[in-house]
Amino acid sequence: MNKDDLKTRLDPLAYDVTQNKATETPFTGKYVHEKSDGSYHCIVCGQKLFESDAKFDSGTGWPSFDQAIPGSIKMLDDDSGGMHRTEVTCSKCGAHLGHMFEDGPSETTGQRFCINSCALDLKKKQ
Repeated sequence: MNKDDLKTRLDPLAYDVTQNKATETPFTGKYVHEKSDGSYHCIVCGQKLFESDAKFDSGTGWPSFDQAIPGSIKMLDDDSGGMHRTEVTCSKCGAHLGHMFEDGPSETTGQRFCINSCALDLKKKQ
């Protein structure tokens, strides 16, 4: 996807997060407290990433999910900032979404996908 096109289509924060691996300030994202039914899609390419029933309140200030839609994300080692984390990207376009931690509430996965609101687009169920 052309970076110049993305700069005109995305707001500056969404561009910085998805293309430069920035992080939005905690508790400021539009989906932190969202409880609507639907699915969350990549803001860059539209790929479906998470279902709303996988979302939970982690208290961290970012939307958190305990599982992703199979095949929708890639997880990469991230050793930036002097710590080891697992970066989460869209499997279709490579946009940075956030990070995955192994402290989730689900006994099935044990994962917490900590995702930037500005990297997501919620499509509410009608």
